[in-house]
Amino acid sequence: MVTLFRWLLRIFTGLIVVILLGVLGVYMLASRSIPDYSANHQVSGINGPVEIVRDNANVPHIFAEADSDVFFGLGFAHAQDRLWQMMMMRRTAQGRLSEVFGQRTLKVDELLRRLDIYGLSVKSVSALDAQTLRAATAYSAGINAWLAQVNKGALGRGSPEFFLFSNVIAPWQPADSIAIGKLMALQLSPHLDEEVLLARTSLLLSNERVRDIIPDIPGGGVVDLPEYSGLFPGVTRYGAVAPFAPDPLSPFKRKAFAGASNAWAAAPSRSATGSTLLANDPHLGFTAPTIWYLARLDLSSGGVIGATIPGIPTIMVGRSDHLGWGLTSAYVDDQDVFIEKLNPDNPNEVLTPGGFKPLVSKTSIIKIKDAPPHTITLQWSQNGPILPGTHYNLAAITPPGHVASVSWSVLNDTDTTMIWGNRIMGAKTVQEGIATGANFIAPAQNLTLADRDTIAMKTVGKIPRRDARHQSMGRVPTPGWLDDNRWQGSMNYEANPGFISPIGGILGNTNNKTVDRPFPFHVSFAWGDTQRIERWKKLMQNREVHTRESFVEAQLDTVSFTARSLLPLIAADLWYSGASAPEGTQDYQRQKALQMLADWNGEMSEHLPEPLIYTAWLRALQKRLIKDELGPLAKEFTHMEPLFIERVYRDVDGAAVWCDILQSSPIETCTDIARQALDDALIWIADNHTSALESLRWGDAHTATHDHPVLGSVPFLKYFVNIRQSTSGGDNTLRRGRTSASATDPFQNVHGAGYRGVYDFADPDSSLFVISTGQSGHILSRHYDDLGELWRRGEYIPMSLDPDLARAAAVGITHLSPEPAQ
Repeated sequence: MVTLFRWLLRIFTGLIVVILLGVLGVYMLASRSIPDYSANHQVSGINGPVEIVRDNANVPHIFAEADSDVFFGLGFAHAQDRLWQMMMMRRTAQGRLSEVFGQRTLKVDELLRRLDIYGLSVKSVSALDAQTLRAATAYSAGINAWLAQVNKGALGRGSPEFFLFSNVIAPWQPADSIAIGKLMALQLSPHLDEEVLLARTSLLLSNERVRDIIPDIPGGGVVDLPEYSGLFPGVTRYGAVAPFAPDPLSPFKRKAFAGASNAWAAAPSRSATGSTLLANDPHLGFTAPTIWYLARLDLSSGGVIGATIPGIPTIMVGRSDHLGWGLTSAYVDDQDVFIEKLNPDNPNEVLTPGGFKPLVSKTSIIKIKDAPPHTITLQWSQNGPILPGTHYNLAAITPPGHVASVSWSVLNDTDTTMIWGNRIMGAKTVQEGIATGANFIAPAQNLTLADRDTIAMKTVGKIPRRDARHQSMGRVPTPGWLDDNRWQGSMNYEANPGFISPIGGILGNTNNKTVDRPFPFHVSFAWGDTQRIERWKKLMQNREVHTRESFVEAQLDTVSFTARSLLPLIAADLWYSGASAPEGTQDYQRQKALQMLADWNGEMSEHLPEPLIYTAWLRALQKRLIKDELGPLAKEFTHMEPLFIERVYRDVDGAAVWCDILQSSPIETCTDIARQALDDALIWIADNHTSALESLRWGDAHTATHDHPVLGSVPFLKYFVNIRQSTSGGDNTLRRGRTSASATDPFQNVHGAGYRGVYDFADPDSSLFVISTGQSGHILSRHYDDLGELWRRGEYIPMSLDPDLARAAAVGITHLSPEPAQ
């Protein structure tokens, strides 16, 4: 027995040693790719010395004599910290994910090949001016120089992920940077999804009821839509279709997760310091690492500092000593779906205004890991690429004998958006900044600007020119063979909405409706916000003058205008009504919840229980209101629509009819539905959290999910690569945290401000910024998540152009020198 015990002990000890050696070996291999920020490198492609000073937050400050060498340094720094992220984005744009991930991503690759954004990017290189091309070429050389250092020094393949997946990396080139810009446009354009959903809904409901659930934004009337079934009589009205659920690696997002953002500025007359202020926090899906990367470039035109996107040689949002700029999604209607009629005798032809014409066709071969290559036929009509019926459920609104195509401003082979990026960094005044926007193609954005004296906002990006006789005004798919429905080029840049030096001294945008113009000069019918803007207006008008601190306070504000406006409506006949109920009953629980909500001020604090009760109630309420009318289509309405709830409970144009359940004999009132929905919410909360309402904590449900796009769902590994943070805010607060609306964790925070910046031009070096994770994409780096806790707490880091301050606490200084001549 003693001998057996000894042998078992030896075996156990041996296994522990083997495991520890294995872990140590994995760590040593993975850690070799952590960059040495104090190294000296001899590289080809630069004209003189380049210095990359990384401050204590690992923000690179890049210095060189020539601008081209500065961009080289940016490419080098991007590749050091975000190589895997950059290569993944390039693969996505190229439609080559399946070479690494197999059958899982085949549909994503097919769709990217059909849109051909990479081919369009290659063609767009010739549209760049000489200055921008030099910057893009030097930037590419910097990335490739780091790849050479990785190969030369056996630096762990550049990133740990390359040990698990293909480590074949092609050299970077300028077209790759353009393609990543186009990839961002795919994520920020909600109108295709909106068109399909509106068409499907109109097949089930009258126009009056469609306007309830997909309401027009207040501020100007919109004529009735044509009957979609009248446009296409053959389309199935009640076809059951599975909800469109894109792969996490897909760049195509549902409209609820299209781009969002906040930006506002104050003129000297509204600033306590007598100069301008600007705040910006663009919103995108959360990932680990975040899409944003902070950097400072010392250019011949002056220093610039702000947020970059790895893969693109531009400070996308930020400031110089003279000018600050921020971006918000403009929600320009830059997509139109067309239904193309196939020739019954030749399926490779579609009807055009000139009769049946052949589709442009070519084959494309997709390589698939562990599977034979897959060949697809790509086709284009005169309106644009032919899309598969699975994309956003296009098949549900496409009649037999037809296919769907799309016109989209991003499908442009002379894309000059990178010229904007290059020129905005050198602009000195608001007027110069506005002038750079003429080069911006897609995705359309509201560009907020502030120099030391002036503030302005201008919509940048191509706005399609439509015919006034367009059958649906671009709101639902239309026949692609009619001239009236086709695009007629783009509007002149001068016609894009613009606001300079407003009389009130304050301007801003929360993706809200910016102009009220008649079609076809309307800009859009679908906007991104109707709620945050109301809270923003109150905060801006509460003060006669603003400071950097008041702008920070507004950026971090968590009070829900939506909660404050809707709760009095839906609970009007429930608050303080009915006899007291005994403890432990459902009536008691409901009364307790109502009392808590009655005393609540609408603050969506992570530490409070009321936000969870309110959000769960509104979610259950909308589900009860729409399920009987919409049936399976109700699953497409994933998030609570405040204007819909308001219309129903104010009975606007008879909208209270939604409260009556059609299939039941009794006539339910809106109070009945509100009571039943609250009970539903409380049961759900008890099942998923606790029945002790005072113990609830919103932050436990509203966790920010910065997940690794590839390894984030892998058992065990996910605990190391994912970054989870308890957060305040909600769907409709200025400190926005868009909820997932998933079946299991519906209130997880999955989309929000990955970057926050506040710029004060009375003292530019007192400006602040932060990102939501860390600068490094390396999971073993201490800079993988070090800024995340600051971001969660609403803290910032200095945004200074002072080189001495950067050097004073630098985590390392990298020196690049030209390789000696051979």
